[in-house]
Amino acid sequence: MRIVIIGLGSMGKRRMRLLHEIAVKENRDIELFGIDGRDDRRQEAVKVAEENGFAITTAAGLDEILSDGRQIDAAVISTSPLSHADIINDCLKRGLHVFTELNLVKDRYDENMALAADKGLKLFLSSTPIYRDEMRYITDRVHGSSDVGKINYTFHVGQYLPDWHPWESYKDFFIGDKRTNGCREILAVELPWMVRAFGPIESVQVQSMRQTGLDIDFDDCYNVMIRHSNGNMGVFTVDVTARIAICDLKVIGEHTYITWDGTPEGLVVYDPDTKEKTVPALYENVEHREGYSHVIVENMYVNELKAFLDWLSDGKEPVYGFKQDEEILDLIDEIEGIGYRYDHDV
Repeated sequence: MRIVIIGLGSMGKRRMRLLHEIAVKENRDIELFGIDGRDDRRQEAVKVAEENGFAITTAAGLDEILSDGRQIDAAVISTSPLSHADIINDCLKRGLHVFTELNLVKDRYDENMALAADKGLKLFLSSTPIYRDEMRYITDRVHGSSDVGKINYTFHVGQYLPDWHPWESYKDFFIGDKRTNGCREILAVELPWMVRAFGPIESVQVQSMRQTGLDIDFDDCYNVMIRHSNGNMGVFTVDVTARIAICDLKVIGEHTYITWDGTPEGLVVYDPDTKEKTVPALYENVEHREGYSHVIVENMYVNELKAFLDWLSDGKEPVYGFKQDEEILDLIDEIEGIGYRYDHDV
């Protein structure tokens, strides 16, 4: 299988490296190509590939990759979110299956879903926490059990905006753009697994504010009170102000008490019968890359890439896609209270 990675920034290089690791561990035949308009990123991608024992062919554009009649099977789109819609459309028209990072806006969703269906192509949307072992465990315990009862939760996710990519200015990174801001990204990252675990969302109440002196034009802290259609409820705090990256979850019910601090060893389950706390053994090994927050593990990125590859090879449907994401993005628009829609023609 030949896969082209479009966008060779930090996430593109991660996808590249992990696809190679999957190929080696599972004996999959994967040949990698990379596209980026910046020569320095192409050179860095080649260097990373060499350091990890494989090769990648890079170019400035897809036409160059395909110029000698080379056939590509699939594209992994790891550019900034506002560019995704047009790139997805182009890849589908060229007959490529598509894996895309979070979009954060709904541009061309209906058009691209229809195009993929018409051409019989797979259109896969990243939603990484759904594939994280802690989230799977919580979902199974809460959603998959008949004796849990009603759930109340508190969840706080935050990190200071300039610390997200300390090697570049937040003004040059999509999280500093009002349309794809950091709070919106956290909401889009976390809400899909929360809906799967705690149930469809019936209503929200929101308070937000500007807490920092950062040069941004969006609120940087949200408290969202959530009511789920099954009676569960929770408070979700999202910010880009926390000077220490925070992921703090508490799931509380009459027969349930689960806490999580965002780390692989930080999921704690209290048994009210034995009065004991246990840490479930969820990982055989944990992969973490230097330079990223302690709550970021590579395993979840591997899991969703494998889900994409399994869909291509075995037809195994993913658990999340563009249709569900439309609903999540509508909810985020409501939370932000701005109803802003980006038009690429502007």
